[in-house]
Amino acid sequence: MADNKVELTRFGVSFPGALIDQFDRYIEEQGYTNRSEAIRDMARKAMLEPTRMNPEALVAGTIVMVYDHHVSELPLVLTELQHQHHHAIISTMHVHLNHAQCLEVIVVRGKLAGLRELLQQIQVLKGVTYAELSVTYADEHGQAHGHEHTHESAHGHDHTHEQ
Repeated sequence: MADNKVELTRFGVSFPGALIDQFDRYIEEQGYTNRSEAIRDMARKAMLEPTRMNPEALVAGTIVMVYDHHVSELPLVLTELQHQHHHAIISTMHVHLNHAQCLEVIVVRGKLAGLRELLQQIQVLKGVTYAELSVTYADEHGQAHGHEHTHESAHGHDHTHEQ
């Protein structure tokens, strides 16, 4: 049986009393059994921040946005923008939050630089109140699987993507 243990390095961390009390409540609420597990997960998450990653890295993730669909032409502009980036968009989900606001989740895959560009184009639009990109590394071998697929989009027409 192979030994799969990872060598751990110990180090000390100093926290102000009030912060460690808050942190201990947080890790208990999250279900961690100790501080080390929580800190390791926080470090992993920090390393996946899009600003820390190589712009050429192949990633998969989501763009989450909230926008006011009453802002003139915004829904049409967002749809056109998504068509321009169809090669990177796997799926979208659209939710009506209230009479004016919509939440949209766009599942994306591609080079980080291209996904950042899409995010920037979305977040500067008048009426978009929130837009965030969240990513993780993607398996390069899974990207090109050499077939087409068709699906019906939320706005009522079919899309064909060559992959």
